[in-house]
Amino acid sequence: MAAPVVPSSFQIYNSYVEDPKWQIKFTIIWCSGLALAVAVSVPSLILGLRHGRSLKGIAGVSEINGYQPAHSDGKEPPPTRQRRPKLAGAWNALISPTYWSPPKLGLNLGQIIVLSAYLAAVLVCIIKDAPLISNPNRAGFLALAQFPVVFLFATKNSILSLLLGPGNGYEKLNFMHRMAGRAMFLGGCIHGSLWIRNHLQYKLAILGPQKETSGVASLALLCIIVLTSLRPVRRLFYECFFVVHVLTYVAFFVTICYHTLYASPWIFPPLAFYGADVLLRLFRYRIKDATLTAQDAHMTLIRVHNCDDGWLSGQHVRLRVFFSNRVFESHPFTILSASPSHSCLSSPGFLLAARSDGDWTRALNNYTRQQQERLQINEKSEGDSGAFVQVMLDGPYGGSSVDLGLYESVFLVAGGSGVTFTLGLLDDIVGRCVKLGRSQEERTRRIEFTWYIGSFGQIEWFAPMLIDIATAASNSTIDLHISIFVTCLCVPEAVPDIPNSIVTLSRPSIQNILKDFISLPPSSEKEDSIETRCEDSQKSIGLGGGVAVCASGPESLTRDAQNAVARLGLTMGMNVGGIALHTELFTL
Repeated sequence: MAAPVVPSSFQIYNSYVEDPKWQIKFTIIWCSGLALAVAVSVPSLILGLRHGRSLKGIAGVSEINGYQPAHSDGKEPPPTRQRRPKLAGAWNALISPTYWSPPKLGLNLGQIIVLSAYLAAVLVCIIKDAPLISNPNRAGFLALAQFPVVFLFATKNSILSLLLGPGNGYEKLNFMHRMAGRAMFLGGCIHGSLWIRNHLQYKLAILGPQKETSGVASLALLCIIVLTSLRPVRRLFYECFFVVHVLTYVAFFVTICYHTLYASPWIFPPLAFYGADVLLRLFRYRIKDATLTAQDAHMTLIRVHNCDDGWLSGQHVRLRVFFSNRVFESHPFTILSASPSHSCLSSPGFLLAARSDGDWTRALNNYTRQQQERLQINEKSEGDSGAFVQVMLDGPYGGSSVDLGLYESVFLVAGGSGVTFTLGLLDDIVGRCVKLGRSQEERTRRIEFTWYIGSFGQIEWFAPMLIDIATAASNSTIDLHISIFVTCLCVPEAVPDIPNSIVTLSRPSIQNILKDFISLPPSSEKEDSIETRCEDSQKSIGLGGGVAVCASGPESLTRDAQNAVARLGLTMGMNVGGIALHTELFTL
């Protein structure tokens, strides 16, 4: 005779059997979402592999001995009748609303949807059929399940960045790292606070036994990690934040393993992700000679020697300069030039620019000017003259998710020192079309380069480079126009003569500039003025070969660019073959 079955209503909830099942369910949910994102990115990955962009820089920058610059073979761009595939244009138009970004959040609509879905999955897995008041273990189990997500989206060298294609570096994925950390904090607080409540209700000791003491210690460390990771703390005390972050998560690993045996399986994936990151970073470290040149009291140019290849324009490196007593600090800087093989600059090379915006950059600028004065070097001299130092490079990382060569129209917009990103892209695409002779069938025919600055003096920072690129474009089939908008009254006489450019004392809307650019037909003659082209702006819609938009600068500028593409993508995107967008915003 079979033993009687206890009715489910009288069965005691066994959290150590049921809750791990919800950990597995949650893991399946986020892994499925990740697999979908990778599947959508497959075409971009394949195209990046075909053009040599996906794996570029994976082993760090390199030196090519005996390099010879390439020369143009006069190849014309593909004819305009070869429009972009309708599917690509329709896809770009369909996803354009996801670029919309509300103020203050620092996230676009697509990221908000992803984060909302992730948080909903966490809450459902914590709450569903769980007696949290009497047994809040489910929240603790789901907090442990966040470990792989936290580390997968935090490491600089992640397999995920490769699978998602070019331009999806750690800085683009870090928003998921922050959300997973907060979800872990939420689960830990629910678990810990309810257990403390139960101990108080039944008059049990909160501190004393190992499990309770290690649990309180784990919760305290998790609170420190989250509170010191808030944006104001990161921005004001970044060095302290970094040290505290590293020390506390190591301590958190130890205490959580003492607290529960069920933590061990969720510790190993983070250790694997972190170990792979450290290993790959060893291959990307380089110690190089460099020359520092102070343009003025606000900008320092860094020319790193013996770096000819191994990076894409728009990528960045973490730079450590061995000077004074600042050898332990490293900071990210965008590479503002293309590879020497196709750079348009008269003095090509690996160039970085450090604006005096903080303690470290101001100290670097002061050191450079002191060395230049000591050596009696003119501050505005060009070439390799300047203060000689050694630097350590970690990278490159990131880059543009949009291959400009696939689009007939390119719109580059930057604010302040964010121009280092767009200037590198401009040098790259013009060089690929002019010096490499469109060897990868680059379609680019016209480029609008827009730069918002606070004073006329800032133009001098990169005027020689803009002149070199504009001169190269003027001798080719590319229609390049440079617009510089100055937001304060300074000395207009200081404006250098840059070919096919206009400098204006105004701050026009990015949406209006982009709309006019999309609506303009290609200029048949290079000497057409901007006024003539504006009069023809409503006569026809652009080329139909797609529009690539890249924006870099302060959060307000990148948000305006995102909102402009979101508004115009649906109304005009299909007519021009789709509008693709990449924004670059470095924020702590």
